[in-house]
Amino acid sequence: MQEQEIEIRVLPSLRDIDAAEWDACACPESVGGARPTDPFTTYRFLRALEDSGSVGTGTGWQPQYLTARIEGQLIAVAPLYAKSHSQGEYIFDHNWAHAYERAGGRYYPKLQVAVPHTPATGRRLLVRPGFEETGTAALIQGAVQLAENNRLSSLHLTFCTEEEAARGQAMGLMLRKTQQFHWLNDGYADFDGFLASLSSRKRKNIRKERARAQAFGGTIQTFTGDALEPEHWDAFWRFYQDTGARKWGTPYLTRQFFDMAQESLRDDMALVLAERNGRWVAGALNFFGAEALYGRYWGCTEHHPCLHFELCYYRAIDIAIAEGLARVEAGAQGEHKLARGYLPQPTWSLHWVNDPGFAKAIGDYLEAERAAVDEEITVLTEYGPFKRAQVEEQE
Repeated sequence: MQEQEIEIRVLPSLRDIDAAEWDACACPESVGGARPTDPFTTYRFLRALEDSGSVGTGTGWQPQYLTARIEGQLIAVAPLYAKSHSQGEYIFDHNWAHAYERAGGRYYPKLQVAVPHTPATGRRLLVRPGFEETGTAALIQGAVQLAENNRLSSLHLTFCTEEEAARGQAMGLMLRKTQQFHWLNDGYADFDGFLASLSSRKRKNIRKERARAQAFGGTIQTFTGDALEPEHWDAFWRFYQDTGARKWGTPYLTRQFFDMAQESLRDDMALVLAERNGRWVAGALNFFGAEALYGRYWGCTEHHPCLHFELCYYRAIDIAIAEGLARVEAGAQGEHKLARGYLPQPTWSLHWVNDPGFAKAIGDYLEAERAAVDEEITVLTEYGPFKRAQVEEQE
């Protein structure tokens, strides 16, 4: 078979590529108006990040979008960024950076294939159907070559799919395994159907939490699509600022991002808001995928018992059941999610390190870490809230 020449390019802005071309690689399943499997790699989401200043100059996320073409046809793209820090990634490599710099190396800048500020699993090597093997290899080789040519310390692909992880490992990248808590829909007809699958004690606890939350003195509403209005984003921005200041020092997303979300992303989102005495006092933002609901941000201006659990976890389950979605991904960390029906699930990333000695040390660490994560998932699943038979089926 005659080999075809693949042209790899680095683009500093999504303005340099057509939206339909990008989405033909990122979400071909959405042609005709269907929901994309991954809302976060769509052109409209990544473009909103860029145009709002949530990535770019001064953020530590400098776009370096990777494209691969054969005879002019775009066959693959990747959301690639040059990083000057390790914030907003949720696959933590701060200790790697400190160790490398203590040894006299320069860890930053590094390259990151990721969706900024978004710990949700999805394809990171966005290949047009029919070019899976060729496109994946081209993107990985192109990204590694870019790192080598610029003498960068490392390349990272975070929250990739298990299939991508296997392909990348076969090409020589190092595999990292971590875990999150996801709620899995076992064909429940309603929330009570989900509760029936839990042990009696956990079922009673959740009912008590929901009752306490709903007695906060106001109402809870869910908005999506055209029901979302600018006033909702004004309120949610206040909540988001509070959470961002406490967790990260400064919010990752700009105010402009939410204005752009109103214009181009409102059909992808479900915003759950709590109102009391005529004011919005708390909110949780979710994104729709074709198979999952992704919980992303929460914040409040008033603290009420269990309201966080209600808005972030239980209302998300309500939405997923109503929409027939297979799971809820509730974001990074949080073992408190376990008692609320969210079980540990593996997440994957890939890593390439330029320095051979440092790469060997990280490889040894990752091997031990994978074993520890496997054990943690097993133990946490056993302590989950489900009836014993239910746990065994999900394992």
